[in-house]
Amino acid sequence: MYGNLPSKEEFSRWESTILQHSALPEGVLSVIAALPHDVHPMSALITSLNALGSFHPDANPALQGQDLYKSQAVRDKQIVRILGKVPSIAAAIYSHLSGRRPVTPANHLSYSENFLYMLDSMGNRSYRPNKQLARVLDILFILHAEHEMNCSTSAARHLASGGVDVYSALAGATGALYGPLHGGANEAVLKMLSEIGSMDRVPEFLEAVKNRKRKMSGFGHRVYKNYDPRAKVIKKIADEVFAIVGNDPIIKVAAALEAAALSDEYFIKRKLYPNVDFYSGIIYRALGFPAEYFTVLFALPRMAGYLAHWRESLDDPDTKIMRPQQWYTGVWLRHYVPVTERSAPSSIEEIFGEVAISNASRRRRAGIFT
Repeated sequence: MYGNLPSKEEFSRWESTILQHSALPEGVLSVIAALPHDVHPMSALITSLNALGSFHPDANPALQGQDLYKSQAVRDKQIVRILGKVPSIAAAIYSHLSGRRPVTPANHLSYSENFLYMLDSMGNRSYRPNKQLARVLDILFILHAEHEMNCSTSAARHLASGGVDVYSALAGATGALYGPLHGGANEAVLKMLSEIGSMDRVPEFLEAVKNRKRKMSGFGHRVYKNYDPRAKVIKKIADEVFAIVGNDPIIKVAAALEAAALSDEYFIKRKLYPNVDFYSGIIYRALGFPAEYFTVLFALPRMAGYLAHWRESLDDPDTKIMRPQQWYTGVWLRHYVPVTERSAPSSIEEIFGEVAISNASRRRRAGIFT
C-alpha cells in the first residue's frame, strides 16, 4: 500500500487501526437487511459500498471540493475505513442470506479471524475461529489482493480519474469484478465441475470443449501463459483445508480434469493451464461457502489492491481524466431525414427485437377498469 513491507511494529499498528474501523453504520446494515434474501452477494456488496459512501460525506469531493484528496490524512482515513468495514459488510451479507442477524466485529482478533468470527460465532463472544483455517484465508486473501491492471482495477482508476469519491470508484470496480469472465470465474469453475459430475465424464467434456460446444472455466490467463503461480500455492493448501473440514468429492473431478488437460496437445499448444480460479473455488466450497459468495471472497482482499491503485493515481502528477479513443466504423456520412419521411421497418421487432411479456402482465391486460 505504501511502497514497502512494514516492520513488525508498523504491521501491528496497521492491523489494529484497520480493525478499529470495522463497525458499520446502522444505516448500512439496514440497507443490507432491506435486500431480498436471494439477492446475489455481489449485488449486495456493490449496494453496500455505495451506501457506505453516503455515510461519509466528509470524504466526498463533490461535497467538499475537488482538492479533498490532496490531503494525505483524508486519503489514509478512507483506506483504513474501507479495509476495516468491507469484511463486516461481507459478513453481514452472508448472515442476511442465511437468515441471521449480523454479528458485531471482534477487534481483538486478526483480520481473517475476525471475518470468520463474524460468519460463525452466532454472536457468542467466547467463540474462536480455527487458526489454521484463518491462516488459509490469509493466504487466499494475499493471493487475491492485487494483480496489476485487470478489468476491475482499471475500472477503479478510470472512475477515480473523474474525481469521484473512493466509495463510488470501488463500487464500480466491484461491479466489474462481478462479471463471470473476471471475478466470477471461480463460481463458474464450480458449476462446470458439478456439471461434469464424475471423473469418467472428463474425456467427454474435453472433447466438447475442443469442438467449441462447451467452455472450460479456470484454465488460461491473459498474463500467465503457463501454470498460474497462485494456483500452485492454492493447490498446496487445499490438503490442509480438507484435513480439517473433510474431503470434497469434486476435488477428484478437478484433479482428473487438470491431469487430462495438461496431457492433451490441444490445451498444451494453446497454453491453457489452471489459473487461480480453478482451485480457489474448490477450497471455498470445502470451507462451506455457497458458490455465489465466492466472488465476494475475491472482492474482499482485492479492495487493498484497488485502494493502492487509487492512492497511486492520486500521487501521480500526470494523472488526467481517462478518455479512451474510439475508432468509428459506421456509416461515414448520414443526412438528417425528417421523421415523416423515414421508411418504416416491416415490424418493430426488426429494431428492438421482441420484448417478453410475463403471464402476470397478460393477466392484468386481460382485465378491464370500470
